[in-house]
Amino acid sequence: MSTSISDYTDVNALSLFDLSDRVALVTGGGTGLGLMIARGLASNGAKVYIGGRKEDVLTASAVEYKWQGKIIPLPMDVTDKAEILAAKETIARTDGYLDTLVNNAGQVGPCSPWMSDASAHQNTGDAEAFGMALFSEGHDDWAHIFAINAYSPFFVTSAFMGLLAEGAERHGAWTANVINLTSMSASIKVAQDHFAYNSAKAANTHLTKMLATELARRKIPVRVNALAPGVFESEMTRELLQEKGVHGVAQGMQPVPMGRVGSVNEMAGTALWMASPAGGYLNGQEILIDGGFTTVNPSRY
Repeated sequence: MSTSISDYTDVNALSLFDLSDRVALVTGGGTGLGLMIARGLASNGAKVYIGGRKEDVLTASAVEYKWQGKIIPLPMDVTDKAEILAAKETIARTDGYLDTLVNNAGQVGPCSPWMSDASAHQNTGDAEAFGMALFSEGHDDWAHIFAINAYSPFFVTSAFMGLLAEGAERHGAWTANVINLTSMSASIKVAQDHFAYNSAKAANTHLTKMLATELARRKIPVRVNALAPGVFESEMTRELLQEKGVHGVAQGMQPVPMGRVGSVNEMAGTALWMASPAGGYLNGQEILIDGGFTTVNPSRY
């Protein structure tokens, strides 16, 4: 059945981005990018659960931003399957459905700051020294960063799939959606002093596309997309931004063209578009918001 443009009569922003009666879960939602997204969803009508390991942080954020909408703390460790299922049971019992899952929880992981040291041996052409310096990174550190940045979106999404399908049943096919927070670092070919983080985020990017494909093949009407931020100010980057500035944090071969960090409104607004009726035709895609960083640095785009 074809649809003509005349079928869309209400293109007012209040309708396009209305999340009334919608339920969302944002992991890692107590601080940083997760809290920016949670505030954006709640401000437009959604009931938003913010997940995280530190209940006191979640509670403080929920209290501070209560004027923006209903933000509810939900303690959960996304690397613990039992805690994922406990969080699922809470939402199932309280609401019975979920419309938007934002897999935001993540960490930077093991870094190799010596790579940015102009006097370090990696600039001398000594392959043995360079290789053994990389080899000194901890295997367990790599496993941990993959567990939170790549494994957890798979397991959290899997656990909540039934509730997301219930959300699609309640509000219409393909209205329910998953947003995986990846990174511009998953796209560029410069290691930025952290091979593990970039590799794990790249795995998350491909996981997003596989999930979208397999759900579509099985006629499960849940959309899955990725949101890939560039440099934004958060608890994770604030100190480094003060020390090195946006270009020092980005660590590219070329600086960020816009010359600044992303704003709260830009993060919240992009996620809102992806989750709302305005983004209802978006599926299996990764949206980069990086101030043009990947346009001037070697990337897969």
